[in-house]
Amino acid sequence: MKRFLITVFLAAISCVAARSETPPVDYYTPTGVAPAFFGPNAFPVPDMLDGRTSSVFRLEAYADSYWGNAVEGEDYTSDFFMRLVIPCFTPRVNFVMWGYLAEYCRTGPEANSFRGVGYDGTLKDCYAGDFYISADAMILTQEECGLDVSARMALKTASGHRFHYARYYDSPGYFFDASAGRSFPIADGRAMARLAVSTGFLCWQTDVRRQNDAVMYGAHASVSSGRWELSAEYGGYVGWERHGDAPMTLKTCLSCSFGNLVMKLQHQAGFADWPYHQLRFGAEYRFCFSKDR
Repeated sequence: MKRFLITVFLAAISCVAARSETPPVDYYTPTGVAPAFFGPNAFPVPDMLDGRTSSVFRLEAYADSYWGNAVEGEDYTSDFFMRLVIPCFTPRVNFVMWGYLAEYCRTGPEANSFRGVGYDGTLKDCYAGDFYISADAMILTQEECGLDVSARMALKTASGHRFHYARYYDSPGYFFDASAGRSFPIADGRAMARLAVSTGFLCWQTDVRRQNDAVMYGAHASVSSGRWELSAEYGGYVGWERHGDAPMTLKTCLSCSFGNLVMKLQHQAGFADWPYHQLRFGAEYRFCFSKDR
């Protein structure tokens, strides 16, 4: 018994000594886990809502191409992106899933060095990306109060690969945002315009003891006439570390509908801490079997 108590006492002392040797966390030192130092899909600027939810089941599929980076000409990325929008019991509540099914990248030695990747040559690789899920709810409609108002809660999974190549960061994240928008006729009623704004909170884990918290913002404008629609969306977020964590993007999209099929062409220009250009082409199919609002 005496030997057992001595053993427990020595073990306790060892644990206390080991803990005292652990250096304290400097919460004011940036981690570098931020959009500026990873691939274009690691910390994207989320597509904003325009105050509305979807009244129909939607399936979207797109091919993306990205170029540009802090080291110009040293980074090229392409991917296959999908999104599924499901009205839940009522068109005013949607369950949404989206993510990158496959991604291909090619980066040069200077870009790898900038990101701290221990690889001297040209890197070529193919892998799966992150997936997101969200619950979107329409709180008020334009008919009820003059504005469409919606809120969203989204979760980022840690499904992305190639953390050691700085393509994705292997940690969860989440964001909450709210948007408000209004539609109104223009050109003597021959076309419809829509304006919307959004704001929210976005968070991702940076290491085992801390996370980065960011304020989201966005503005949307669109004009539609017949089967055509042209939209522009400016948005981004600002993290508290202030080190590569304040991306801004401008997304311009041209859509043409053929019944339930909608073809889309989008260009996304990045500013500040998202130094890329994106060209997206694909389609959205709408399964119109939901109830009216």
